Amino acid sequence: MSYAIAGKRVWVAGHRGMVGAALLRQLEKENCTVLTVGRDMLDLRDGNAVNIWLRTNAPQAVILAAATVGGIVANDSWPADFLYDNLAIENAIIHGAFKADVEKLLFLGSSCIYPKFAPQPITEDALLTGPLEPTNEWYAIAKIAGIKLCQAYRRQHSRDFISAMPTNLYGPGDNFDLTSSHVIPALIRKAHDARKTGAKSFTIWGSGTPRREFLHVDDCASALIFLLKNYSGDSQVNVGSGTDVTIDELARLVMQIVGFDGALEHDTSKPDGTPRKLMSNDKLAAMGWAPRISLPEGLRTTYQWFLKNQPIKA
Repeated sequence: MSYAIAGKRVWVAGHRGMVGAALLRQLEKENCTVLTVGRDMLDLRDGNAVNIWLRTNAPQAVILAAATVGGIVANDSWPADFLYDNLAIENAIIHGAFKADVEKLLFLGSSCIYPKFAPQPITEDALLTGPLEPTNEWYAIAKIAGIKLCQAYRRQHSRDFISAMPTNLYGPGDNFDLTSSHVIPALIRKAHDARKTGAKSFTIWGSGTPRREFLHVDDCASALIFLLKNYSGDSQVNVGSGTDVTIDELARLVMQIVGFDGALEHDTSKPDGTPRKLMSNDKLAAMGWAPRISLPEGLRTTYQWFLKNQPIKA
C-alpha cells in the first residue's frame, strides 16, 4: 500500500516542536512541498479556522505532530490543558482533513497510551486492555481518542488516516525547562548545572529502577516518513528502538557525557511512574525499518545542541 509523496503538498502540523522540526529535516530529502503555519497565524484548536486554512492551502498529506506535551509535573499540574488542548487539536485537524479531502493523514500518539502494567515488550494490541499510568492519563486519553478518530474515519469514510506511537523521544529542539521537561533533557540540564556550579551531587526523582526506552527524534522522523509512504492500516504502529535502560543507567551515561563526576542521589518520595515501558518494534521492523542512532551517540549530539542553543551560560 505505497503512497508516493513526491510532488505532493505535505502539511506538518506542529512544525516548531521537536518532532515537527525533525520531520522538516527529513522531508528536505523528499521531492515534496512542505507546508507549515505557526500558532500566531492559526489556532489548531479552532475547527473553523483549521477548515479555512486547509481549503486555502490544499495539502494532499498531513502529519499531525502538534500537541500540548510535558513530563509528570506538567501532566499533574495542568490536566485540563493536556486533555482539552489535545482533544481540540485532534478534532480540528482530523475532521478538517476529512472535509478537505486530504489523501493521507498520519497521527502521532505516544507510548503512554498503553496500560501501566502491559506485558513487555508492549505490542499494538495491548491498547485498552488495562488501567493507564495515573501520572499522565490525561495526555494518554487524548491520544487514544486521536487513534480512535483516525480508525473511525477509515471505517466510516474509507479515509487513509493512520496512527504511529513513538516511544520516549529526545534530541535537538528538546525542552530543557526543569518544570516541564521529560527525563533526558531534565537529566542533561541537572548534570550540566551540577558540573558548572561545582556541586558534589545532583538528585533525580524516584528509585532509578524503572526501565525506559528512548529513540532519537531524527530516527523517529525517518520512521514516520517511512510509514506515511509504506503503511495503510487500522492499527497504530509502534515506533521505538527495541531496547531499554534503567533511569539510573541513563543518568550515569548522561553524567559521563556531560563530564560530571559527582554523586547521583535519589528522591524516593517522588513517583517512579510505570515500572517498565518497552514497546515491541516488531511490526515496524517487519516492514523494513530500523533505527540508526545509538543512545550514547544521540545523547552526545543532544548535549552539543544544548550547549549551542540554550539561553543559559553553558
